Amino acid sequence: MNESAECLICHRGLHADEAGRYACRHCTDRIDGNLRALAGPDGLYARLGAQLAPGAGNGGPAVSGSRTAPVPLRLEVLNLMTAGGPVLGPLETWVRDWETHGWAELLEAGTLQQRVDHAARTLRFNLEWAVAHHPAIDEFAHEIWQMRRQCQAQITGERPPRRIPVACPCGAVLRVTLDTTGVQCPGCTAQYGHKEVLRLPMAERRPAAA
Repeated sequence: MNESAECLICHRGLHADEAGRYACRHCTDRIDGNLRALAGPDGLYARLGAQLAPGAGNGGPAVSGSRTAPVPLRLEVLNLMTAGGPVLGPLETWVRDWETHGWAELLEAGTLQQRVDHAARTLRFNLEWAVAHHPAIDEFAHEIWQMRRQCQAQITGERPPRRIPVACPCGAVLRVTLDTTGVQCPGCTAQYGHKEVLRLPMAERRPAAA
């Protein structure tokens, strides 16, 4: 049980009906939405298959209706689709972790798409248990968000969000984006929520070396 009075993900104060949870309801809904976006026949993972051809998803020509992708393939997309890649690999790692607590069941049979769908489904089904009992829910939330962003970037050609250097009162520089939900200062270990970190002053640019 969370002994603090704040969400471990966004570091906002928990409401009375969220007491004891590790994540607020807003962050819980965001995790659920990210898992839902990854899975299913129209989900981000399934849509990666149409991006294997060079130029696809980045203003290039559309992929033909052939089931056989042309060669050479876009290796960054292929990597996202592999069993040990940054989508299915971490999803099943979290399922294994939750399974040790009796709150998930791993399924390693079937196609890669079926395994992604099962992992996302079982993680969503047991999400309420995790936000109430799993102290690494912030790490889990970050990894699921990264999966979604990586898939979206390959499908839409979206560039990663621009990082803004802001200064902590201790003097350390934090590089954050407008989407940053929370961050810990590496210098003084101060915790900042979304609103708090965006209120920090911009860090001064260092002069170029002569």
